[in-house]
Amino acid sequence: MFYLLALIVVAIDQLTKWLVVENMELGERITVIENVFYIFSHRNQGAAFGILQGQMWFFYIVTIFVIGVIIYLMQTDAKGNRLLQTALALILGGAIGNFIDRVRNGEVVDFIDTFGTFPIFNIADTALTIGVGLFIIGLFLDGRKEKKGNA
Repeated sequence: MFYLLALIVVAIDQLTKWLVVENMELGERITVIENVFYIFSHRNQGAAFGILQGQMWFFYIVTIFVIGVIIYLMQTDAKGNRLLQTALALILGGAIGNFIDRVRNGEVVDFIDTFGTFPIFNIADTALTIGVGLFIIGLFLDGRKEKKGNA
């Protein structure tokens, strides 16, 4: 079930990136909501905020490691915990989505521009961010449960 969620994230991510690449010129911007939200055809050879530009081997190694850790956690520590498994599935889908771009193109397709509020991002980045947030919440809730159990 949770692997299906990861697969759905990858599918939506890759479909939206394909639509941008096929239908927009690099650097083209489409206004969705003036001064708030744009679709902007952008490429990134680094990570968030453009850090580590061109360090593809670093990203390959880290992503493969992260994917392995996530699958391990989904099968062990998070098993039976729907919140943690959902979080890990979102992280897994996001990591795989951007990994596919890096392997295929040597760069990641970004296209969601919130007018300077955040760096330009994509569906995979969104899934990663939500997944990490849910994971932190899940760890916090587990810690509270454990603390109550010990009291």
